[in-house]
Amino acid sequence: MKYYQRSSQLFKEAQSVIPGGVNSPVRAFKAVGGTPVFIEKAKGAYLYDVDGNRLIDYINSWGPMILGHAYPAVVDAVVKKAKKGTSFGMPTEIETNIAALAISMVPNIDKIRFVNSGTEACMSAVRLARGFSNREKIIKFAGCYHGHSDSFLIQAGSGAVTFGSPNSPGVTQGTAKDTLLAPYNNLEAVKHILEANIDQIAAIIVEPVAGNMGCIPPAAGFLEGLRALCDTHNSVLIFDEVMTGFRLEKGGVQSLFGVAADIVCFGKVIGGGLPVGAFASRDEIMRCLAPEGPVYQAGTLSGNPLAMSAGHALLSALNSDSEIYDRLAKKTTYLKRGISKALMEHNIPHTINSIGSMLSVHFSETAVVDFNTASIADNNHFKQFFHGMLDAGVYVPPSAFESWFITDALSYEDLDFTIKAVETVANKLCEL
Repeated sequence: MKYYQRSSQLFKEAQSVIPGGVNSPVRAFKAVGGTPVFIEKAKGAYLYDVDGNRLIDYINSWGPMILGHAYPAVVDAVVKKAKKGTSFGMPTEIETNIAALAISMVPNIDKIRFVNSGTEACMSAVRLARGFSNREKIIKFAGCYHGHSDSFLIQAGSGAVTFGSPNSPGVTQGTAKDTLLAPYNNLEAVKHILEANIDQIAAIIVEPVAGNMGCIPPAAGFLEGLRALCDTHNSVLIFDEVMTGFRLEKGGVQSLFGVAADIVCFGKVIGGGLPVGAFASRDEIMRCLAPEGPVYQAGTLSGNPLAMSAGHALLSALNSDSEIYDRLAKKTTYLKRGISKALMEHNIPHTINSIGSMLSVHFSETAVVDFNTASIADNNHFKQFFHGMLDAGVYVPPSAFESWFITDALSYEDLDFTIKAVETVANKLCEL
C-alpha cells in the first residue's frame, strides 16, 4: 500500500489558489476519484512523487517523453541554451534548424509555423484553412479532442447535418453553427454532411489515430476516404497529429498509412516536453499566413529558444535512430498481450486497442471504434483498475478516455512488472 500524505496536503493547498487545484482538468482525478499524485521528479521510465513512491509511467507527460524523462540530450540542450537567455521575442537560428529538420522528416509539408501548444496549432490550422478556402464551416468528429479553442468544444446536435451545440459555457451558438459533427470512423456520415453543405466546408479536422476516447486507430479506408472526399469537395484535410506526430512514425500518420493531409498539426514530441505546438502545410497554403499573407497568427513566446532546443534535440535523436519505432511497437505489443492474458485468465471482459506506441484498455466486450463504443465500457471497473495499478506502483492515465503512451526507456523487466500488477488487480476485479 502506497501512501500519499504529502500529495494530499499539496492538493489541499493548491485548491485554495488554483481552480480545482489543477491547471488541466484530467489531473484532478475526477474520472477515477481520489487525490492526485504530485510529482517531484522523473527519470527514464519512472516518476518519483513527493511521498517517495516510484511509479512506472505510462502517460509520459501525455506523449512527449518518447525516449524517457530527463533524456540527457534534451536536458543538455535546454541548459546550454538557457545560459544564453530564455526568451528574446526575436528570430533565432534554432527556429530555422528545427523547422528544416521537421520538414525533412514529414512528407507533404514545405513550411512550418511554431506556436506554444497543440491547442494553438489546431486553432491556427482551422483559421488558415478558412482563409485559404474562403469558407466558414468545419467538420470534426465526436470524441476527438483538438484543444480547448471554442470551435472544438462542440457536442452533437439533433442530427448529422445540423450544427452542434456548445458543451462548455462561454462558447457561443454563433461558433457552434460553423462546427458540424460526425462519428469517428464513419465515412458515410461525413459524405452526408458534405453533400448537405455544398461549397461550405472549409476543412475536415481529425485525429488520424484518436487518442482522447482511448486509443482508436482508423478503420480500413477511413483516412483514404476522407482524403477522397476533401478532394471532391475542395475542402482542406487537417490531420491533428499533436499526439501521433513523430510518435507513431518519423513522418507521423501520413507516413504510417500513406495518406496525405493538407495541413498537419504537431505538439507533444515536437517540443521535447516543453510547451510547443506547430502547424505545417505545402507552400501554397502557408503563403496565406501573415506576414506573407492575410491570415493573421502570432505569439509572443512562439519559437521560444528553450523549447526549440529541446524539440530539436529530441527530433534529432529520433531521426538518427532507424530502429526506434520498431522497438516501441514491439514493447507495446508485448505489454498488450500480457495485459490481455491476465484479464482473460480472470474472465474480465475487455478490449485493448493499440497502434505503434499508443495503447488503451477498455472494460468492454464490444469493439471500441468511436466515442459511442468507448462510452459503454465499464467505468467502475476502470476506476478499480486505475487505483489498483497505482497501488502496485504503475501510473496509467486517470481516465478511460485517454491513451497510454509507451516510452523506449521502459525495460522488459518494467513491462513484466506491469503485467504482474495487472494480474494482481484482475484478481480483485473478478471479485466485484
